[in-house]
Amino acid sequence: MKTEIVAVGTELLLGQIVDTNSSWMGEQLALAGIDSHYQTKVGDNWDRIDASFRLALDRSDAVIVCGGLGPTQDDITREVLASVMGVELVLDERIAERIRAMFASRSRPMPENNLRQAMVPTGASPIPQQPGTAPGLMAPIRWVRGVGAVPPGAEPPDGAEVLDRVVYVVPGVPYEMREMLNGTVLGDLQRRAGVSATIESRVLRTWGQSESGLAEMLSGRIDELDETGNPTLAFLASGIEGIKVRITAKGADSAEAWSLIDAEQAVLEPLLGDLVFAYDDDNMEMAVLGELSRLGLTLGVAETITGGRMANRLSSAEAAMRAGTALGGAKLGDPGLASAGDAETNSADSAASARSSVRTFAGGIVARSEHLAEYLLHAGSSEVSPMGDGLVPPLASTAGAEALARAARLRTGASVGLAVTAVEDRASATPEHPYGTAFLAVSISAQAAHGDTPAVAHRDSADEIRLPGDRERLADYSAISALNLLRLMLTGRR
Repeated sequence: MKTEIVAVGTELLLGQIVDTNSSWMGEQLALAGIDSHYQTKVGDNWDRIDASFRLALDRSDAVIVCGGLGPTQDDITREVLASVMGVELVLDERIAERIRAMFASRSRPMPENNLRQAMVPTGASPIPQQPGTAPGLMAPIRWVRGVGAVPPGAEPPDGAEVLDRVVYVVPGVPYEMREMLNGTVLGDLQRRAGVSATIESRVLRTWGQSESGLAEMLSGRIDELDETGNPTLAFLASGIEGIKVRITAKGADSAEAWSLIDAEQAVLEPLLGDLVFAYDDDNMEMAVLGELSRLGLTLGVAETITGGRMANRLSSAEAAMRAGTALGGAKLGDPGLASAGDAETNSADSAASARSSVRTFAGGIVARSEHLAEYLLHAGSSEVSPMGDGLVPPLASTAGAEALARAARLRTGASVGLAVTAVEDRASATPEHPYGTAFLAVSISAQAAHGDTPAVAHRDSADEIRLPGDRERLADYSAISALNLLRLMLTGRR
């Protein structure tokens, strides 16, 4: 079965919104074993939407249309679909009542134009999941290539080949679209395609190596997998989120597919070593917070170039972990999967243990002014600066970053301090420290063992690295690099 995606919305063409929906749907179709050969973006124009639908139905067995289901005049997906099908739109009173109830639950009057969302083409049916006011639609269509739809009750042209097509229409709001895809569309497509095998996937998230470098490291293993064809590996460069290595396996059932993935992960992780920091939806912050929780440590940060990025990412990650909403949980030893040799030090395992932990992230200080930075470095006396009360190292240096990390630990009352500084002004760059030089530092206070929590030795460490790009990239990559340095130190790999 060939499936096609049509994304509707002028804002997609203008670049006002990046079409992440289509890429996500394409990935899910692949994982479900459904072929997807085309993706189209089209603006809110009747003729162009009509032409896109007809072209898609001519060449694909199934079409997923995303967007254009809102209540306003430019939301015309329903109307165009009905026209292409050669049928009328009729009010579905059950949908109308559901929309009224949504507004009533928010103590808000329902504008009459919201009833447009309850109009359904004759022959189509609503998708059961409806998290928002826009219902999804599933429309089977009898189609003659190059001619059009055969309306209900009509006869096709003599000698015409009638093709069974289906159109799924889902909202452009990502969480609404995903609920409908997962709840109805993917399963219905698999049923229509006769897909009996189960396809599962796990992502190993890495930091510290390029995509080409990873491919070279794993070239031998990739050659071996090319011979067997199952499982398969794929690489996805994701900016400051690292390079993702995706393992995909097909099995007669989910357990068989996961068994293949577990076995492959056990082969890959020794080859990748320290580069792997998390799995699936877990990120660097979750890996760091999980390790801090495992060791019974708290963290404070001090930032200059990063302007609060680390504090924001850590705060968001901790909130998600405490709520249990953003953990990938993709690790060896998951229930029903093969067991691992050392699950205790697995970052995903540590992240999971942090869900019920006390608050691990103490807070952060954004020191953008020289006055505040100097205060932080002076105020801790010799505890902060190894040069004594009256002297402090230059901020843009490894010694300055170390002093700032100690200040972050002392000022926030945390047991670990993390700091980032950088040469962010081209005018202050030198041949020794050119623009883009970043200084990362960690300061860990000593901790005696207690209960199940191991002892921790006092340790300060700093790195000097060169980063490419403009100031925004310098800030982003400094933040993630500093968090990675802390991860390596907490796991004893530095």
